[in-house]
Amino acid sequence: MLRSIGADFGFAPIVIGTCATLWVIMLLMSGSGIQMGGILSAFTPSPAILFLFGESGAVPVFGAGRWWTVLSAGWLHAGLLHILMNMYWVRMMGPAITELFGPARTVIIYTVGSVAGFALSSFAGAFLPAIPFLRTAGFTVGASAPVFGLIGALYHYGRQGSSIVRQQAVSFMVQAAVFGLLMPGIDNYAHLGGFAGGYFTSAFLNPMARERGDHMIIALGCLAATLLSIVVSVITGFKFLR
Repeated sequence: MLRSIGADFGFAPIVIGTCATLWVIMLLMSGSGIQMGGILSAFTPSPAILFLFGESGAVPVFGAGRWWTVLSAGWLHAGLLHILMNMYWVRMMGPAITELFGPARTVIIYTVGSVAGFALSSFAGAFLPAIPFLRTAGFTVGASAPVFGLIGALYHYGRQGSSIVRQQAVSFMVQAAVFGLLMPGIDNYAHLGGFAGGYFTSAFLNPMARERGDHMIIALGCLAATLLSIVVSVITGFKFLR
């Protein structure tokens, strides 16, 4: 049943469709506040709307007490190039990850990657000294943290005996790491946390064994918690914007 669900609906299309829908809604709500500051930040929702929907980082998590944003931020994006790049990675990796792990475990890995990535980024931004190339973030969003979770899971799978998968994971790691180091404004702490979260979640879920029914229950819980995090962000966010 789990395999058929993954084949019928598809992990990558669901993630891409949800992220794109949220991004368009945020743009529409931003109105004249849409930011157009160059190719990297063109068509970015206003800072107030990003905060409202649940962006994460040191300021929201530790300054405003919005700890649940480590869940919501993995589905939100800033500029057009930002969402296009992240959805490219989701589209490229999603089908392979789903085939190897099953749709339920893929959702779990994606969710844990988001939580681990944004938790580390928020902690680093609040408490750690600046380190060249890692770049902390007071505010941060994007699917790159959970995408690095998928890369971490793929790397763990490859270490279990598949040299082809391991080589592909290393290739993804190198490409993403080079991009993260060279491009300005990239939250590399979120990438590191996401990778670690995906790697250890893969080890815990044992990808060599068949997917089980309780994996689907956990995956549905992850999706419900993520949806709730966005709803709570919007409901509670207005008091910060008055």
